[in-house]
Amino acid sequence: MPRHDDVRTRPDGVSRRSFLRGASTSLLGAGAIAATGGACVFANDPAAELARRASAGNFGRMFPDLPVFSTQNEELWEAFVDIGKPGGIMDAKDDLAAGPIKLITDAALSVNNPNNPSQTAGTTFLGQFVDHDLTFDATSPLGVATDPASSPNQRKSFLDLDSVYGGGPVTTPSLYDRSRTKLRIESSGPFEDVPRGSDNRAILGDPRNDEHVMLSGLQTAFIKFHNAVVDRIRAEGRTSRQDLFRAARQQVRWHYQWIVLNEFLPQIVGKPLVDDILRRGRRFYRPSGPTTMPVEFQGAAYRFGHSQVRPSYRANMAGDGGEPFFGMIFDPASDGQTDPADMRGGCRASRRFVGWQTFFDFGDGEVKPNKLIDTKLSTPLFTLPLSAIASGEPPTSLPTRNLLRHITWQLPSGQAIAARMGSDRLAAADVDELAAYGIGLDQNTPLWYYVLKEAELMSGGLTLGPVGGRIVGEVIIGVLQRDPGSFLSARGWRPTLPTRDGRVTGDFRMVDLLTLAGVDPATRGQ
Repeated sequence: MPRHDDVRTRPDGVSRRSFLRGASTSLLGAGAIAATGGACVFANDPAAELARRASAGNFGRMFPDLPVFSTQNEELWEAFVDIGKPGGIMDAKDDLAAGPIKLITDAALSVNNPNNPSQTAGTTFLGQFVDHDLTFDATSPLGVATDPASSPNQRKSFLDLDSVYGGGPVTTPSLYDRSRTKLRIESSGPFEDVPRGSDNRAILGDPRNDEHVMLSGLQTAFIKFHNAVVDRIRAEGRTSRQDLFRAARQQVRWHYQWIVLNEFLPQIVGKPLVDDILRRGRRFYRPSGPTTMPVEFQGAAYRFGHSQVRPSYRANMAGDGGEPFFGMIFDPASDGQTDPADMRGGCRASRRFVGWQTFFDFGDGEVKPNKLIDTKLSTPLFTLPLSAIASGEPPTSLPTRNLLRHITWQLPSGQAIAARMGSDRLAAADVDELAAYGIGLDQNTPLWYYVLKEAELMSGGLTLGPVGGRIVGEVIIGVLQRDPGSFLSARGWRPTLPTRDGRVTGDFRMVDLLTLAGVDPATRGQ
């Protein structure tokens, strides 16, 4: 049986020792980012870090009694690396040479990486923003068996926007202006940017929210949303100066939670399942502690969003010298550039802002879709720039890192969870591409891969399937139900802020939030 210091080379040229030295987390909802050189740097606010640790809960298990993958199986390790390698069975093999514009505009280039007609490109990044509000694993080593109960979740497991508010004006004053009622906001030139230090490092409640342009754009939108709500409350004279911040934060949180429950969650798991969980209750997410976050969610099911990432994006309509700013989501060739050609974060430049009409539907015909939920991931995610990995070390394949996390958390297989749920299970023939590894992965499939495949086969890739949907739906709804400060605690509450047309309708969507924040297409003319 191999030792953990085995240094034999793996199929991607990376030794097992390198894996074991690797960071616990990766991009797109999986961990912090560290700069490895060049002009772009990433957030690391000490006060925010202290507040985050002070509020840490733990990870736990949703299915503690199910059998798990062996942590010492060399063949399993080899298989996970091979499944997730560049050019392997999960690679959509996008034609990167065609360039970022054609990858969006030429339908023929999406044949092997189909679009999702039921979701917009912004759904992917709202999902990532939600993840950063719920989970932050900064300690468990990649591919090394770790007890979830011993691993702190450095986010409170509530949808409370602590990734935006930090510990509040007293604990994390660096996030706030002098009034201590509004959040700090700065400019990239023509449009808003997250606050940055003199070294260009973002000052945030969560360092991951500057991973790429779209995520830092969402962060700035929520900052401006809060500030706009402060102005509304002040103008109406409805609360004292001392209570102004708390009143605004509650309004922002509740409208955000409403969006997550009534817009985002139905898109990714289907409204019938949302209604079923709300009506009949949670069957499997019943944590023992108030802040326990299950690793089946954090380490596998909620990583479905990686499959929905496009290879390239149009960030805005006229920011690049009057022309749209198109770029790959990540391109290692942009390492070290002050204004990279890709969508990485950690930089300030005049074109690096978001025109939200590409990402959410404002009715102008400009919105773009994300990708189907399936076992094919966009090619740029297989060769991440090292600056997008916390340790700055390989593996640089995001799918490989996701699969190795099954060893970290010792996760049960998708089939084992499906059997426990009593739901329809994938047959071995449904994942016969895994049979070639000769270790039974077609019958005991890694949960993340299983969730993607079941969505592909049972839901046409439009939403999650029964296992993935149940895990994600129950956790997000459970988080809201278990939070005494959520809008569900105020029975019968409905949104009180106006929609895009200025009417208070009792509903509220992302386009309404972006409009009230003043970052909608009509406001910025972009």
